[in-house]
Order: sequence, then structure tokens, then C-alpha cells
Amino acid sequence: MLWVVLQFENVVYKIKFVEEGCFKNSGKSTEEKIILKGVSGIVSPGEMLAILGPSGSGKTTLLTGLGGRLINGHLKGAITYNNKPFSSAIKRNTGFVTQDDVLYPHLTVTETLAFTALLRLPKTFTVEEKTAHAEEIITKLGLTKCKDSIIGDPLLRGISGGERKRVSIGQEMLINPSLLFLDEPTSGLDSTTALRIVSTLRDLAKGGRTVVMTIHQPSSRLFYMFHKVLLLTEGNPLYFGRGEDAMGYFSGIGFSPLVAMNPSDFMLDLSNDAPREDPALIKQTLVSAFKTNLEENLKEQLQEFDIHQVAEKLHEKKLNQWLNTWWQQFSVLFRRGMKERKHESFSNLKVGEVVAVAFLCGSLWWKSNNIQDQVGLLFFYTDFWAFLPMFQAIFTFPQERMMLEKERSSGMYRLSTYFMARTVGDLPMELILPTIFTIVTYWMAGLKPSAGNFFSTLLCVLYNVLVSQGVGLAIGAMIMNQESATVLGSVITLSFSLAGGYFIQHVPRFIAWIKYVSISQYTYKLLLGSQYSPGETYSCGIKATCLIEDFPTIRNIGLRGKGISVVVLAVMLLGYRLLAYVALMRIGVTRK
Repeated sequence: MLWVVLQFENVVYKIKFVEEGCFKNSGKSTEEKIILKGVSGIVSPGEMLAILGPSGSGKTTLLTGLGGRLINGHLKGAITYNNKPFSSAIKRNTGFVTQDDVLYPHLTVTETLAFTALLRLPKTFTVEEKTAHAEEIITKLGLTKCKDSIIGDPLLRGISGGERKRVSIGQEMLINPSLLFLDEPTSGLDSTTALRIVSTLRDLAKGGRTVVMTIHQPSSRLFYMFHKVLLLTEGNPLYFGRGEDAMGYFSGIGFSPLVAMNPSDFMLDLSNDAPREDPALIKQTLVSAFKTNLEENLKEQLQEFDIHQVAEKLHEKKLNQWLNTWWQQFSVLFRRGMKERKHESFSNLKVGEVVAVAFLCGSLWWKSNNIQDQVGLLFFYTDFWAFLPMFQAIFTFPQERMMLEKERSSGMYRLSTYFMARTVGDLPMELILPTIFTIVTYWMAGLKPSAGNFFSTLLCVLYNVLVSQGVGLAIGAMIMNQESATVLGSVITLSFSLAGGYFIQHVPRFIAWIKYVSISQYTYKLLLGSQYSPGETYSCGIKATCLIEDFPTIRNIGLRGKGISVVVLAVMLLGYRLLAYVALMRIGVTRK
């Protein structure tokens, strides 16, 4: 493990907030807010720094900036790692645990850490070595008892909150990081569990790691476990130094608690406008006292620090951006995705829904010989298997955005491998239910009983599923808001359906262009072609027959030009997925 000294001096962070006017001509008002106002500090290997402060004080912003993960805004000041700027070498030796535990709920603890090890450890390790390393982390973090339990979520019973946090820490510990950043690691945990988490982190620091965390209101037992403490208020530093010296410092500048109390509670009272005669004056006094008593001494420490006292240093050399090959990443992501999503794709509710609708349709169209009813069933195939896969796909990327941002920020895999694994992994699961639906309804409805007609119909349905799924993926990736994406998807589905050629045969010219972009229109043509051929006849009266291509609905769509429909749908299938991929590229991640 490489040792890293983290230094940050006069860190200032500004961000612009753009507010839209109430009326169209009112314009925009841009407000620049200063989140961090000249924060400095130094953390050495073996030390654990706790960043304290009330909500909105800039704790998480500072932590994110130190971890090289700030995307928006303007960050100024010097942040160095062994006197060098952030680089690929630093990134690969940095672990970052977010406040929210972003984990897959249906994977077990062992599976979660094993898949992470396969993605984050370099290809110089064998699969067996990576798996063994994951087992070591499980033992080290005391997760042996729950290693075969699923992670769970609010609706699915799984491991406890403390165990989830340790799993999140374990994911970062797999790379044996020199730097470890944690955002509120004790949030929502009871005091005993919080103590166990911080004790674990202190032990990790003793091994030569540099640990930095934000924490809201630690107990006194936790407070005295921190080697250094940084207190913030509204982006201003009020104290930086050893935890055991904090109360003495504040007493020395005229601020002492009236009763014996937890040091962190007292410090948070000072920084959080606790009820006093003039809180604004108190805060100004504290900021001035820091600049007078601590800031100059801190700057001297930063200038005098000798980097050569660090036993090991990061050697800058040209590194391959990715630790594993494209195929290795794809293989792991594909297997992980199959394990996680099989529960959702084949849930009892979803299977029951499709089977129930299949038997309902088969009963309604039971052995139908009426051509009007048959073409109606074929259009129902078109509509139902455009609507269902589209709306399932719409939720794909919005639901996984946090996971994608977390793992991409850690440099775990390429966006292309994630996208391909996600879309290819869905195929076998997303095509099974429409196949079952088609088998049930096709034979119950009495459509043409030849194998050629059946498989032609089935392939058309599956083709429709794939193209519609691409539309859903594109909508979800572009909007990333489930509610807004659902509304847009509903409008698009309705437009495609109305222009599909079944409901309206004579569309006005000024809006007839919709049918050329309608998936329903091309799919419906292929489904009609799977059942009927030019020259066939049907009973159109008493002892009278008519050509099948003269039936009103079929005449409007036509039985010729199926090849064009196949090509157009192929372009849509690839085009919508390409659009989804391009939309995902705008999700910001730090890359070095």
C-alpha cells in the first residue's frame, strides 16, 4: 500500500444557481454562491480527520472536492497528494463511500463484494484471487454471519443498516486504498453500531491509510477517536487541529460550555447559531479568532511539511486507464445484471399479469374465423407489445443512475461495456414473456396453424418488443426523471398507435407524416404479412368471396413492401439505442 499525505490550502468553491423568470420575457437571474471560503488542512497517513458542521456548512462539498469528484462549479485553491495534483495514480488509490449506500438489493453480501472485486482489481489477479480477496474483506469487516444474506431495500428485508454501511466500506477496501473518504458513515445508525464503524475506520487508519470523513453529530466516544477535527460553518473554518485540544482552544478565546457536555455538541452549537444574544457577532468573532490563532500556524505546517518523511510515494507513470479488458468488464456486468434483474423480470406479479392477459385475449378471440376480429388481434399484438416493453425500459436508467454515477466515478468500467451488458442481458428475460403470450393467444384464437405462419408472427412480435424497448431506453436516458419520462412515453405510444393504420384509414396529409415514424405501422404491416398473402380470398357475403388485399384495413396498410418495414425497424432498433447511449454520456463523472 502506498502512503499519501493530503494537503489542502485556501480551498474556495463557487457555484452559480440559475433561476428562471415567471414570465417568458422576464429572463434569467444568475446567483453565484460561495460554498467554501478558504479552507485549509493537512492529513497524514495513519490519521483520521473528521469534518464537522451543521447542515449546509459545506462538509460534503469539501469532501467531494478532496476526493476529486466535484463536477460543477469553480474550485480554487491548492489540493495536493504527496505534493502532487490529482491524477490517475491517486484515483486508483482512493476509496470514496457515499452517504447513501448504493447497492443492488437482490445480491448477497458475498456476491456484491465478489463482483466489485472482479471489476476493480486489475487483470493481473486471477478470478480465484479476486474472490479470495473479497472473502478476506468480509472477515476483516465482521460480515461473516451475514455473507449469504441479500442486501435488501426498504421493501425487501435484508441485512441491517450497519452491515450495509460496512459492505459499502468493504467495496472501497477491496482496492486497498491509500486515501479513504466517507460521507456521513454513521448517519442513521445507533450509537453502538456507529462506534463499531468508526473503530473499524480507526483500525484502517492505523495501517497507514489517510482517512477523511464528514460526520454530523458524533457522540463523545466517537469524537475522541478522531486524530484531527475540522469545524465548518457556512463554508468558513472555525477550528482545525487535534480533537482533544478543541475544548481548550475555544475556552482560550472566551467560549466555554456552562455545563459539562459532549465536545461535538458544544462545537456544533457554536457553528449552528445556537440561542445567544447576537449569533451573527459570535460567528464573526469565531471566524476572526481562527484566522488570528490557527490559520497562520496551519499555513506554516503546510509549508514546512517534508514529503520525504513519507515512507512510500506514488510513482507517476503512464497508466492504462482501465484495469480490465472490455470483455472482462462486459462478462462481469452481464452476470451481475442477470442475477439482480431476474427477480424483477420474473416476479409473480409480472408473470401473472402477462399470463392473465394472454388467456383473456385467447378467450375473447377463441377460434375466431372473422377477418375483422383477426386483424384486430394482430393490432393488439402490436399495441400491447409496444406499450409494455417501452414502459419497462423507460425506468431502466433513471433507476440505475446513482449506481452508474458511483461506479463510473470509481473508474470501474467503460460506459460502453455497461450499456452493452445492460441491453444484451435484458434480451433473454424480456423475450420470454412475449413468447409465452404469443403461444397462448395464437393457438387459442385459431390463427393459421402452420409452423411458418406461427414463427413468422412470433418473430414479428419479438422484433416489435426490441424496437419499442429501444424507444423506452432512449426516453429514460434523455430525461432521467421517471414521472416526466412516463408522460412523454405515453404521448409517443399513443401517437404511434393512432398512426398505426388500424383506427384511422384516411389521415389528413398535414399530419400523415407520423405514420412514417410509427413503430406500430411497420410492425402491423409485418404481422398482417405473417398471416395473409396477396391473392388469398375471404368470405365477404353469402356465397361471395373477396380478395384479402381488398379488405379495408389491409388495403390501407398493404401486404407488399415487408422488406422496407424490416429495414426501417432495424434502423430504429439501432438508432434509438445509439441515442440512449449518447444521452448517457452526458452523465457527469470525474475522469483522469
